[in-house]
Amino acid sequence: MKKTPLITIVLLVIVFVESCNSTKRLVSDGADLSLSTKQLLKAYEKQELNFKTLQSKLKISYSDGNIEQTNTVTFRMKKDEVIWINSAFSIVRAMITPNKVSFYNKLDNTYFEGNYQYLSDLLGTELNFKMVQNLLLGKALFELNDSNYNASVIDGDYVLQPKKQKELFEIFFVLSPRLFKIKSQQISQPNEFKLLQIDYLAYQEENKQALPEQVKIIAVEANEEMIAELEFKSVSLNQDLRFPFKIPSGFDEIKLK
Repeated sequence: MKKTPLITIVLLVIVFVESCNSTKRLVSDGADLSLSTKQLLKAYEKQELNFKTLQSKLKISYSDGNIEQTNTVTFRMKKDEVIWINSAFSIVRAMITPNKVSFYNKLDNTYFEGNYQYLSDLLGTELNFKMVQNLLLGKALFELNDSNYNASVIDGDYVLQPKKQKELFEIFFVLSPRLFKIKSQQISQPNEFKLLQIDYLAYQEENKQALPEQVKIIAVEANEEMIAELEFKSVSLNQDLRFPFKIPSGFDEIKLK
């Protein structure tokens, strides 16, 4: 697993104004553990997020056994169109669209523009814009339907898994029986000794919608492990937002091997 700077981890995990007091952490009492797979997925679909734009402060903590870093950036999203991140003093800026991944870093005068292979290689699984967006919004990376998945109850949560696991991948989704939101999603490649696990540790309510508040991402390859923790603060929806992005002149392009 490559050692990567903080901007790479920012891209990797995406790759997610009212005051903080207006945002409530969601904790719901009572759980219904009697739902069929079809009923469960209907309840999950009712939690679909409905907004045009999202903005928040995003605290990112990263460690890989050698490096530990924490930073706070401005995070913006125009749903289905663009994900944008900007660090203090615009030293690092990133933009992801359905067609392209782009970022630049003024600390070393480098930039990158390319497709999703960059993020896919880092996470060890094929990604596209919708999957990155879903990861940040607490949605399943893959489409869920009752014809392809079975639900069971384990330790008080619903667990969804494909009726037939793929030959090279194993996929699991853990859903809360209270909020009907994703609590954890896991993609493993046992033959390659790779694991991607995304845990949603807390949700918050904004405009009567449940959005992730704390997310933990674990990527394992062989005997190496990367952990990134995200905390979304001061979330606001449906404001008029700008997404400026221009690579400074004279920067060196990062080339993929």
